[in-house]
Amino acid sequence: MDSIQWILIILIAGFVIGRFMPTKGVNNITAQEAKNKFTDKKVQFIDVRTPREYKANHSPQFKNIPLFELAKKIDKLDRDKEIVVICQSGMRSAKAAKLLKKQGFEKINNVKGGMSAWY
Repeated sequence: MDSIQWILIILIAGFVIGRFMPTKGVNNITAQEAKNKFTDKKVQFIDVRTPREYKANHSPQFKNIPLFELAKKIDKLDRDKEIVVICQSGMRSAKAAKLLKKQGFEKINNVKGGMSAWY
């Protein structure tokens, strides 16, 4: 193999690892840990599923802001409050958590397993 092939392999490996590594500064919590935060007024709960998914099954503490709208509605969130993000499986909420982190939010929690792990 020549050096160009090695560079390509290293770049591809770095990209793949970066996509699946947890975002620094984002806590992955269980559904029960999320439920334990319901009484804390300093926590905001965001469900990033589609409105249809949310309507079919949700926890009332969570406000529905679909992932595709999150960037536009980020100013409606309180940067001083902790955030708990959920979706169906934990993948979209992980993307949302990464977006929130890049926008300067500090206390972000992603619910592992999402709504699939809720009950």
